[in-house]
Amino acid sequence: MSIQQRIQVGVTRRLILTPAMQQSIKLLPMSTVELAEMLNQEAVTNPLLEEVSADELQAVDNPSEKEKSDEGIQVSNDEFLSGEDSDYEYFFSEYLDDGYRPQASKEVKSNFPIENILSTGSSLTEHLEWQLSSSISDRLLRGIASAIIGNLDDAGYLVASIQEIAAMGEWPEPEVRRGLLLVQSFDPIGVAARDLQECLLLQLRNLDYKNTSTELIIKEHLRLLESNQLVELSQKLNLSIKETIEHTKLIRQLDPKPGARYNRSLSQYVIPDVYISKVDNKYVVVLNEDGLPRLRISPTYKKILDKSNKNSSETRSYVREKFQSALWLLKSVDQRQKTIYKVAMSILGFQSAFFDHGIEHLRPLVLRDVANDIDMHESTVSRVVNNKYIHTPQGVFEMKYFFHGGFHSSRGESVSSVVIKQHIRKIIESENLKKPLSDALIVQVLEKQGLMLARRTIAKYREELKIPTSRRRKVRY
Repeated sequence: MSIQQRIQVGVTRRLILTPAMQQSIKLLPMSTVELAEMLNQEAVTNPLLEEVSADELQAVDNPSEKEKSDEGIQVSNDEFLSGEDSDYEYFFSEYLDDGYRPQASKEVKSNFPIENILSTGSSLTEHLEWQLSSSISDRLLRGIASAIIGNLDDAGYLVASIQEIAAMGEWPEPEVRRGLLLVQSFDPIGVAARDLQECLLLQLRNLDYKNTSTELIIKEHLRLLESNQLVELSQKLNLSIKETIEHTKLIRQLDPKPGARYNRSLSQYVIPDVYISKVDNKYVVVLNEDGLPRLRISPTYKKILDKSNKNSSETRSYVREKFQSALWLLKSVDQRQKTIYKVAMSILGFQSAFFDHGIEHLRPLVLRDVANDIDMHESTVSRVVNNKYIHTPQGVFEMKYFFHGGFHSSRGESVSSVVIKQHIRKIIESENLKKPLSDALIVQVLEKQGLMLARRTIAKYREELKIPTSRRRKVRY
């Protein structure tokens, strides 16, 4: 058998992503803020891109002014590109004169309320260090206390042992214990505790409840309290049910995470990418383009690409490359905005009852439904709804919020899983705490409302809502 080399012609089909397609895919998942940052960066690195001033935008909005500006810019595709670039003429003429222009629309947005403009407060560490600096002058004790403060977690608990703290500065353990007592005397009371029990005891003793039945519950019967076993707890304490309830009420008012109030994360405002509002009894969709730079291809470079110009081929090649990059970017941004608008309009069509009446009228919706509606692929819709927010009459929601599976009721209606969770929450909130409803009983309640669900589905939704089991919800007294 001999091995020979042959040249064979064949036809194959392959999916090839052009640079323009890759850029469009990259832009779709970006939020408005991320897109603005990227456009500003591109404007810095690409000399052919320039930002349109506010005065020019106003002139463009005026038809007579626009006609005058169009008369001064007559662009022939042959002067710039030839052959394979002939399809750029439409986009070049569109972006050359005035850049990307947002659609005209009525004003539907409102400013952030003044109460949402917050100042930055001090952290737990800063709050404790300030108290330390004004409470004691002993350098040794201050060094130990500072080390203890540096080993507190966000909830205010000490995450290092006495031995570990002592090893940090080769301090005697008795001195470390003195330093711990010092920090535990600071505000907020309960800080620097080593576990929940110590945290609650520190707060209780500060309220002058030492050597009481309340303290005894925390020291010896905390597990009974956690499981609401009030009958057994009253027997252990030799108290009546009523007296036991009074003691437990006091304990439940204590703060299990005293440091959390000082370690709150900074407020992060959501900037909606789309606004849906009702104008003249009709919903309108408006893209939020505040902060997006209005870019265009600079007409100055027309002379460089002109065939009659005597610039070097290297210069012309560089400008042509930058022109193509700028053109792809502007086309991609334009396509991104159009796609987001189409998806938002489709969501409005499917969830119109939600916009009118609220969450109880949210209907099941999957990506395939919107993809078929706007004649696009599911993956495209998935990229669009990622990291995007919609401002609606019902509040601000992630685009993903509107996509949920659902069930059919006995009346033939489609009910979203979000609506079912709302039903479960309301059922549990109105239950008798002495006899909380099990998942099986919740199934029966929902059946009376026309919703046929399995018990495991109820258990799954209850866990997603972070609601404990009926045994944990039961108050035993």
